[in-house]
Amino acid sequence: MIQSLRFLLLIAAFGAAPAYAAPAYLVDADWLAEHIEDGDLVVLEVRYHPHRYLTVGHIPGAVQVQRFKDLGDNTANPLMRFPSKDAFQGTLRRWGINDGSTLVLYDDARTALASRLYFLLALYGFPMEQVKVLNGGTVEWTAFNELSQEPVARAPGDVTLKEADTDLLAEWTDVYDDVVSRRDPDVILLDARPHDMYTGAVIRHSIAGGHIPGAVNVVSLDGTDAQAQTWLGDEALTALYREIPKGKTLYVYCHDGFRMSLAWMQLRHLGYTDVRLYNGGWSHWGNTLTLPIVEGEKPLDGDFAL
Repeated sequence: MIQSLRFLLLIAAFGAAPAYAAPAYLVDADWLAEHIEDGDLVVLEVRYHPHRYLTVGHIPGAVQVQRFKDLGDNTANPLMRFPSKDAFQGTLRRWGINDGSTLVLYDDARTALASRLYFLLALYGFPMEQVKVLNGGTVEWTAFNELSQEPVARAPGDVTLKEADTDLLAEWTDVYDDVVSRRDPDVILLDARPHDMYTGAVIRHSIAGGHIPGAVNVVSLDGTDAQAQTWLGDEALTALYREIPKGKTLYVYCHDGFRMSLAWMQLRHLGYTDVRLYNGGWSHWGNTLTLPIVEGEKPLDGDFAL
């Protein structure tokens, strides 16, 4: 009954409901409400503006994730290189996470922020069958549920992570060698940023504008519903990545590691098997003045097109 009422209200608010993607890790507010008292459940909130954890509120019992400090390497340049195993393991333990914990991740940014946390958990070998993502985030939850402004502290956990799965990573040297220099036909470089940043019309979070030579642009957030904060259906996701052939190695980047993590989740859901994230992304490449860039609509131009 509650689910039917939710469906009708969402249609009234947003129009006819689109068909949503259905990977096993996407859950809705009804699922979370049913399981929120489970003893092994840990809810983790990654807000775009972290102060809103307390001022606007969070799902009751949710632990705050400070997206830059907790999900990057605080001693690196740029900051959003991936944290070390030991640093990330310490963060998870501080959040009260054990090897047997079930995790629910959510944000207020169309799962782009939660996706970074999801990727890091996969990178360091956490059992991913125990990780869920709240599809719709705060919009989904607040349709029928209240938020809390009480801070949450949990007893320290004892989770043990594994060494990084290097098959999920690419460094700038890989990108420069395989794409810019050798133009390996079995490697595709994908830029997940907004199109105006890809072309260089808008410069943000870096000194230089444009894209890495050879990169193609697929905006990962275009695979989500901006109002409902949910993923679009498999048909729409397939259409979004229609120009990206399967069976290739994909290097993906964005600015800070959030949009590219969302692309990683989308691509893996669609059956792309070899998807690697550029550790540092445009925050590294676009601030390293000696590395080449291309401006405009095309992957290559000028001397790079020869």
